[in-house]
Amino acid sequence: MTQALSLTITPRAQTGRSASRRVRKVNQIPAILYGKHTNPQTIAIDAPEFTRLLKSVAGRALIIELNRKDSADKALSFVQEIQRDPITDKFLHVDLQEVKANEKLEINVPISIVGEAYGIKTQGGVLETSTHTLRVRCLPKDLPPLIEIDVTDLKINESLKVAGLKAIAGVEFRDAPGQPVVGVLSIAAEEVATPAAGAAAGAATAAAGAAAPAAGAAAKPGDAKAAAGAKPGDAKAAAPAAKPAAKK
Repeated sequence: MTQALSLTITPRAQTGRSASRRVRKVNQIPAILYGKHTNPQTIAIDAPEFTRLLKSVAGRALIIELNRKDSADKALSFVQEIQRDPITDKFLHVDLQEVKANEKLEINVPISIVGEAYGIKTQGGVLETSTHTLRVRCLPKDLPPLIEIDVTDLKINESLKVAGLKAIAGVEFRDAPGQPVVGVLSIAAEEVATPAAGAAAGAATAAAGAAAPAAGAAAKPGDAKAAAGAKPGDAKAAAPAAKPAAKK
């Protein structure tokens, strides 16, 4: 473990919505602690202390030492899930997962991009990140807070997959070896696709323009005079024939 963080927890016997509201009223957060070898425990944590803890974590994967108010025993855990109010952004509930110092755990660790890719700096490509976390298995003491991904040597149309990541002592990557992590894409394909789409739209416009004069050419000036001298019965006979032409 690269950094020792601690959090004080208080056991609580009452559960349910009413009990949770009472906990929040005293500036605490209802939480649950669960683990592989223990039954789930309903607890409460101090809201200001938890806010300071999250600032220290700063999006990294870190183990937290839990101090119990009712016991001298300590526990190791990490934050599994945080629920917030969508309007006020206040903490509603926190899930903590307990781990053992001598037992391997599985956890998602954020990645950190290092360096400037050759394909971007020299070849004008763009960086695409396929995933922002990687699943790892390790002992708590070996847990990396971040997984650094060096993209310096990546050329255009190249990608770095899980199988090609730099090994970390004591850490096993659990994602599929062929899963892409980050790559450098060429923007040339997009540039070619845009003119092609424009050309297709222009061709459609030209075709529509050509159809209009053709339709006008079918009606000659002499046709109007013939129509003027037509009898009423002729108009009725011509009407059905005009319907299919109108559908075109």
